[in-house]
Amino acid sequence: MKTNFLFLMIILALIVLHGNGSQSMAQSSPTELREEIHDTAKRIVSKALNDWKGYFLLEELCKIGPRLSGSEKSLKAIKWAEQKMKELDFDSVWLQPVMVPHWVRGNIEEAVIQNSQLCEGKSLNILAIGGSIPTPSNGIIAHVLEVKNFEELEKQKEEVKGKIIFFSRSLDQRLLNTFAGYGGAVNQRTRGAIEAAKYGAVGVIVRSVTTKYDNVPHTGSLSYVDTLPKIPAVTIGYTDADFLSAALKQEPDLKIKLRLNCKALPDAQSYNVIGELKGTEHPEEVIVVGGHFDSWDVGCGAHDDGAGCIQALEVLDLFKRLDIKPKKTIRCVFFINEENGVRGGRVYGKYAESTPEKHIAAIESDRGAFTPRGFSVDADSSVIDKIKSWLPYLKHARIEWVEKGGSGVDISFIKSAKALIGYVPDDQRYFDVHHSANDTFESVHPREMELGSAAMAILVYLLSEEGI
Repeated sequence: MKTNFLFLMIILALIVLHGNGSQSMAQSSPTELREEIHDTAKRIVSKALNDWKGYFLLEELCKIGPRLSGSEKSLKAIKWAEQKMKELDFDSVWLQPVMVPHWVRGNIEEAVIQNSQLCEGKSLNILAIGGSIPTPSNGIIAHVLEVKNFEELEKQKEEVKGKIIFFSRSLDQRLLNTFAGYGGAVNQRTRGAIEAAKYGAVGVIVRSVTTKYDNVPHTGSLSYVDTLPKIPAVTIGYTDADFLSAALKQEPDLKIKLRLNCKALPDAQSYNVIGELKGTEHPEEVIVVGGHFDSWDVGCGAHDDGAGCIQALEVLDLFKRLDIKPKKTIRCVFFINEENGVRGGRVYGKYAESTPEKHIAAIESDRGAFTPRGFSVDADSSVIDKIKSWLPYLKHARIEWVEKGGSGVDISFIKSAKALIGYVPDDQRYFDVHHSANDTFESVHPREMELGSAAMAILVYLLSEEGI
């Protein structure tokens, strides 16, 4: 009897020990949905939506005006950002020197129809493409040849010499992903001047790459090559592009007089703006969150990319407001010159290679301040799977998915990071405003923007606490 009793007690003891061990393992599991993380995520969202602090900071920034690299307003914005980071009491704030291109639009942008019985003297709504050369002071007068793409241009190359080429292909509205539509049309803006110059064109007009049916032209950057003549290039408003296309069908011999006085100046001194919160346990391990601080010189760059920068700034400020002490260092970087050179990203990338710090991850916000949808992750599958396991926390800020994909232009130069992550909001309205006078503070909705700040803050908190 004693033997049986002892045997039973041993079995019971083993069961209890096994149960406690299982509980301990469950508590240490990195994928367990722990209530304290849910609570922190909820507090982050509530704070962002209640305070609107980032939204009001964006309003301050937008009052400075557009921030084209090398411009006086760009430098004013950089000084503003440095001061704001200091006022928010970040642990470190500094400026990282970057030499940037300095292109100036000028005050003459004219495209006027001539040699026409139906629309003589009609002005078309245009913008010089960033980096374009000017026309001669008295302008260029030439016949216009309309083509949809480079293939059509090559087929009609014998007709090109001495003409202005009108690239009339629109963004494909059938595509659900507007970035795919943009990618399918933007080469005529970036390389149109090169392709047209091959066959002797004297200028280029490009239909704006936009999802909005209005007459606001959208600018952007272009490329030239030293082996071909440089020719002036402009974008044209969507409805004026339709008008020109119809007019050419009625009067193929009409001409356009084009005048621009834009110019390129010598490279200018500029800066990345950097602020950080030091990690309490692993200060040498860095998580970067950022956006690009330059914008085009029309509108005020609210969505592209003022909001992205302020969302990155607000990640750190939300940590401060909620007294969250990150284990790893959280670094906010406002990269300069993404729009027409990417020099800020390159300079920071070289710094990341040279420092003894270890860059764990980097997040970039450069798709506007619309409602959160997901995070696109450039990393090994095991890292992506771990970030996916955090979706129950991220859903508090309306993040629906985590997928393998591209991240951001600037952070792509941080080669050693385990994960490069792009914040992805809803994209249906982004190309209504992109690179145009439509990109104003008034086009930003505070709750959409603040949910983006909260989503990024939750992800940064998880990267800091859980690691990858």
